[in-house]
Amino acid sequence: MARDYYGTLGVSKNATPDEIKRAYRKLARQLHPDINPNEEARFKEVTAAYEVLSDPKKRQVVDLGGDPLEPGGGGGGGMRDPFAGFGLGDIMDAFFGAGGGGGRGPRSRVQPGSDALIRLSMTLEECAAGASRELTVDTAILCDRCVGSGCADGSSPVRCDTCGGRGEVQSVQRSFLGQVVTARPCPVCRGLGEVIPDPCQQCAGEGRVRSRRTISVQIPAGVAEGMRVRLAGQGEVGPGGGPAGDLYVEVEEVPHEVFERDGANLHCSVRIPMTTAALGAVLPLQTLDGEEELEIEPGTQPNTELVLTGRGMPRLRSSGRIDGRGDLHVHLEVVTPTKLDARQAELLRELAVSRGEDEPTLAHNGKGGGGLFSRLRSGRSHR
Repeated sequence: MARDYYGTLGVSKNATPDEIKRAYRKLARQLHPDINPNEEARFKEVTAAYEVLSDPKKRQVVDLGGDPLEPGGGGGGGMRDPFAGFGLGDIMDAFFGAGGGGGRGPRSRVQPGSDALIRLSMTLEECAAGASRELTVDTAILCDRCVGSGCADGSSPVRCDTCGGRGEVQSVQRSFLGQVVTARPCPVCRGLGEVIPDPCQQCAGEGRVRSRRTISVQIPAGVAEGMRVRLAGQGEVGPGGGPAGDLYVEVEEVPHEVFERDGANLHCSVRIPMTTAALGAVLPLQTLDGEEELEIEPGTQPNTELVLTGRGMPRLRSSGRIDGRGDLHVHLEVVTPTKLDARQAELLRELAVSRGEDEPTLAHNGKGGGGLFSRLRSGRSHR
């Protein structure tokens, strides 16, 4: 069914344009999201009703039983065809004014606002646990003096004399094909069909002013670099006090001193002496969950990787829910000493002799048969 735009604004079908405008300004003052956030949906309905009823062509469609905001102009759902009994010229007049085929008409002064973006730096620990932040944003908000109308108290817009309220001007050019008629937005009223002779001094007729304000945002656990959190209706208020866009908070993750992130998994490197790698040990390791014991097995080789299951980042799904956690990958780097005193060198030589490693060998493609030095000695012995 066609929507009751008159009922939405609380005016009769015989209401004058000024009565419609006063009704809208009164409701907008009560329902605008900046003043009453719980009434955002109703504010959009009131704004849509004003856009329709303030446009003579769209209002004519409503009076004929149609809905200009619905595909096909309404009339579906078993209702009577609102244009039954009308000729093609009558229908064109209803939509485009007398004569048919005219321009699109003036555009509404009330326009939706644009989205805004703010970047938020977060540490790895904050990304893992989530955070609540107070953000200072600088956006356009509703002018509280004129409540979006752009007019000073006691005044209202008047029809543009340049375009006659059509919102566009036409020019005629002659060519070898004949006369070419072109239309462009009126340069005086900018396509609105009306001008404000006495604009609001606070917003200069824009219906909105820029203001710095503080808002709260809850960042969920598991966010990562480049992810955005959407705050509906917290963006820029549109021209004429139109509905505000959305505010997007984009996460910028600060590089961590220890951990490197790969999705939900974390990686870190731990350097251990060769004696620890050979003998084994239990080392303290600081994780996101606190200090844990890292067990080094005796005989650990260089580049060994240990995996601590479930010690990584929360897995954040597109639905916003957490689905488990990633793993922490610990990469072991075995450090060989570069400086030894005499006693240390003697002990290492004794160890090498006891293990039969006093003469190094070079593996031959990973197969047996002795190393390069043994084969060289064997070759010299046969000379």
